Amino acid sequence: MHLLVVEDDDIVRMLMVEVLEELGYKIIEAEDARTALEILASDKPLDLMMTDVGLPDISGKELAAKARDIRHELPILFASGYADSFQVPDGMHLIGKPFTMDQLRDKLTSILAPS
Repeated sequence: MHLLVVEDDDIVRMLMVEVLEELGYKIIEAEDARTALEILASDKPLDLMMTDVGLPDISGKELAAKARDIRHELPILFASGYADSFQVPDGMHLIGKPFTMDQLRDKLTSILAPS
């Protein structure tokens, strides 16, 4: 499985990538929405996009909407330290920061499980 991780904080992104790779995922990293959109428009295989809500160039919600314009069925997982106040767009998912490796694994498994 190939995951696009969009996170502007270098340390947080590095830790997320490390955890996801330990879980067996192949990771493509983006430090901002502009880079993520370039990746989304490419022919790189992607099974899910995990994005921070607060990005420096556009919001995670705006990025998610643009991502769905490019890849209509792409599952999207938001990671937010403000999960209690975040309105998750229909058909998308949320995990609250901080999260454990087990919580992330379980969330991804539930999203990516064949229906």
